[in-house]
Amino acid sequence: MCKDNAKTAVGYYRVSTKRQGESGLGLDGQRTAVEAYCNANGLTLTRTFTEVESGKRADRPQLAAALAHCNRTGAKLIVAKLDRLARNVHFTSGLMNSGVEFVACDNPTANRLTIHILAAVAEAEAAAISARTKAALAAAKARGQLLGSARPGHWDCNAKARLDGLAAGRKVTARLKHERALAAVADLLPIMRQGRAEGQTFQVIADKLNAEGYTTSRGNAWNAVGVIQVFRRFAA
Repeated sequence: MCKDNAKTAVGYYRVSTKRQGESGLGLDGQRTAVEAYCNANGLTLTRTFTEVESGKRADRPQLAAALAHCNRTGAKLIVAKLDRLARNVHFTSGLMNSGVEFVACDNPTANRLTIHILAAVAEAEAAAISARTKAALAAAKARGQLLGSARPGHWDCNAKARLDGLAAGRKVTARLKHERALAAVADLLPIMRQGRAEGQTFQVIADKLNAEGYTTSRGNAWNAVGVIQVFRRFAA
């Protein structure tokens, strides 16, 4: 698993129900498409990740694991169909933040550039809404209307609300830091959990990760301390 290996690929499959995941319904076609693309383009399919995702589910742990693996090994992420993936906020943000190269077999030109354009359109729409809101507030202010904290009585009995808001902001910051750290090792957690379930020491797990070519997020070799830190934070 050599870093920056442009000839390796990771397959990401997605089905919408548990029944489809257990039966293989829908997966065979995806596997065929991904394997055919890799064969036609000289790519070696090194790993595959399968997501069983309901319509109500927002997070995609297998996608996070696939992106982490691609980012660590330099592999290209391959999916059978672009489908609704590019319109999913978590997929878009996760893909763009990961820096992973992406290809959809049914539309090979829909790569990271396409996702970037879609994200840019969404950003432009958000900016337009913000601009309209600011213009409305400016017009209200020009009419002499007091806004926000300038309104009479705004801070009356609101001290607790301010403190609660600060506390909520700190929680959001902590959660985002946790999610970024988890995304960096998402593909390694199953290996660590399995190793501990089999009674392996942390050093043995570290040696196994190193033997299989895995590195830390900083590109260093794994040691027992690093495995302990990751396991206690995420895998316990």
